[in-house]
Amino acid sequence: MTAPTAFRQQLLSTIPRLRRYARSLVFDASAADDLVQTALERALAHWHQFDQRRDILVWVISIAHNAHMDERRRRSHLVSVDPSELQDGPDSIAGPVSDPGLRMDLIAALSRLPVEQREPLLLVTLEQLSYAEVADVLRIPIGTVMSRISRGRAALRALLDGHAPSTPAARSLRRVV
Repeated sequence: MTAPTAFRQQLLSTIPRLRRYARSLVFDASAADDLVQTALERALAHWHQFDQRRDILVWVISIAHNAHMDERRRRSHLVSVDPSELQDGPDSIAGPVSDPGLRMDLIAALSRLPVEQREPLLLVTLEQLSYAEVADVLRIPIGTVMSRISRGRAALRALLDGHAPSTPAARSLRRVV
């Protein structure tokens, strides 16, 4: 049974924001397109599970998040992408930025954040989801969302200021040394 036309139209309307989220999450246009494709395929395959009272974007981003986590589990190690190797044009992640150096610094800093901090930070700041929606997408308590965003913002500020982010492990290491 195929998805109704109204559902498919709603799903199509999520693609630009879903693509933007995927690209900012994985920092690779090809991998992001694969993630978007996977999320859309899963959404179409399970259209009957969509609750019409829910925001379809939140539902599809949840699917993309789960697909991303599945892929991370498949790969036992994380792949780091050097920002200078990014092939996208200046509009790929944050839109046009007057200072390309700032854009590169931001991409590099975001890529150094742990994915547990980067995901909620991007969902709130870039996709403008509420903390409750992010908690729903990531399937974590709202307090955890707030904590991860707070730590992510602090780490991002530190990285953009040229400092290593302050982590519990880094603080304990400094105490020992």
